[in-house]
Amino acid sequence: MKIYDTKTAPSPRRVRIFLAEKNIPMEYVQVDLQKGENISADMRVKNPMGKIPVLELDDGTCISEGAAICLYFEELYPQINLLGKDPLEKATIDMWQRQVELYFFGQVGMCFQHTTGYFKDRMTPVKEYGEVAGKNAAGFLKVLEKRLAESEFIAGNRFTIADITAMCTVDFARVVGIKVTDDYPNLQRWYAAVSSRPSAKA
Repeated sequence: MKIYDTKTAPSPRRVRIFLAEKNIPMEYVQVDLQKGENISADMRVKNPMGKIPVLELDDGTCISEGAAICLYFEELYPQINLLGKDPLEKATIDMWQRQVELYFFGQVGMCFQHTTGYFKDRMTPVKEYGEVAGKNAAGFLKVLEKRLAESEFIAGNRFTIADITAMCTVDFARVVGIKVTDDYPNLQRWYAAVSSRPSAKA
């Protein structure tokens, strides 16, 4: 079993943190996104979309998409629970995970791709679109600030996958100039707590 990973990218980092929280050892194979190794013929067989991370099981079965990989390991190793224990908690965690992915993580990603030109050899950047995405991502900080004024963590009173996704996004957002300033004291309190967990270094 192995995971095709890119150490500097936010999406595979989410999976590394998730597995670190569960104390699951894993073999990681580094894929160079800048060189386009993720869109090579061999990698396209593993994931037709050419995205990282990809989990390859011992029988050759491949699972892509970070959330799907995390779900696979949650089902295998439920003891340290990160996706919810009962119907209400599962739904609440999934709700916040989806909102963070759609309105924060995804928007930061679009801002990065369309304003930095990092992937201009394989896509057509639209600077205006990237700038709007950046504004959308920055606006979502207000949603998180309000939520964290009433909750210790994003999806409730304990650390979950929603916190992992949000922390990875906060770190990645700095690349495009989106930062958690003193205007967001609850976000700063939350970030200090989650970023100090040993798994954050995974």
